Amino acid sequence: MAPTVLRISRQLLLQTPRFTRPALPVSRVIVPTVRAYSADAHEESFEEFTARYEKEFDAVNDVFELQRNLNNAFAYDLVPAPSVIVAALRAARRVNDFPTAVRVFEGIKAKVENPGQYQQYLDELKPLREELGITLKEDLYPELP
Repeated sequence: MAPTVLRISRQLLLQTPRFTRPALPVSRVIVPTVRAYSADAHEESFEEFTARYEKEFDAVNDVFELQRNLNNAFAYDLVPAPSVIVAALRAARRVNDFPTAVRVFEGIKAKVENPGQYQQYLDELKPLREELGITLKEDLYPELP
């Protein structure tokens, strides 16, 4: 009985006319597009950048906000000021995220132009690292490059 039902349904499908949209004349109107780039946008200075990210890291309440702010801060074509790094490390401690605190130093190492600059950051942030108990990747895994 089932094959006849399927056969009848198939025949009905094949017999029903297919509807097509009637061809309508399409008039092509060319509209000039004007792109408004941010020519009038305010370019943020390094001091404004630093103040903004210090404020954002001070307001961090969870790991997601911390990591999002770090991604945004390191996405710029500059190395964040030590005061921004201090705020980020204190935020990492506040949300109890040790791995992110270690990764902050990896981000600094990737952003600086030479090892001397990285060493200056380490020297300046050493008291804070000792206070918060943050070890570097180089100290955790000395065999890795």
